[in-house]
Amino acid sequence: MSELPAAPEQIVHIVDDDEALRDSLVWMLESHGYAVSAHDSAEAFLAVCSPEMTGCLVLDVRMPGMSGLELFEELGRRHCALPAVFITGHGDVPMAVSALKKGAVDFIEKPFAEADMLRLIEHCLEREREGRARRRLEADTVRRLEHLTQREREVLVLMVQGLTNPEIARRLFISLTTVKTHVSNILSKLNVSTRTEAVSFALQHKIVD
Repeated sequence: MSELPAAPEQIVHIVDDDEALRDSLVWMLESHGYAVSAHDSAEAFLAVCSPEMTGCLVLDVRMPGMSGLELFEELGRRHCALPAVFITGHGDVPMAVSALKKGAVDFIEKPFAEADMLRLIEHCLEREREGRARRRLEADTVRRLEHLTQREREVLVLMVQGLTNPEIARRLFISLTTVKTHVSNILSKLNVSTRTEAVSFALQHKIVD
């Protein structure tokens, strides 16, 4: 089996009170090129977590003090919801199923095969990369739209409705030259090259119905 190593900024955060298992996971993941950070309790991880963290979590479902499931819920409240794989022991499957319902990626029962854990880790990291890219795209969209003036938004709505520049001028009681200026500004601010691309952008991002 061949795994793609995580991007440099991604870290696999292991939270498990079992020192032997924790050390084994660290060795296994580092030997496959992953950056790893290990914590012996949920409380220890909470002390260092932040919404800016990237990567994924490997959580023991059952730990002294705060459980893995309670940690996962708390991270969600703190907007630090990294994709998570839960490690379960015998009898912990119902707790793991509960974790899945709350948004965990998957769970794996002890003892587990190395290949199975690596597969789940890579799935989590890919999911986190995709989520981060999606958030960047959404933020970029918001920035572009914030640059449009109210009049430019009105012109864009009419463009989506299929009106020509002369028709937009008559509808808004402005000159054709002014309409052309607005259209030029819209293309520039949305970072598109053509009127068709501007309309597609508007529809894709639900600026107008």
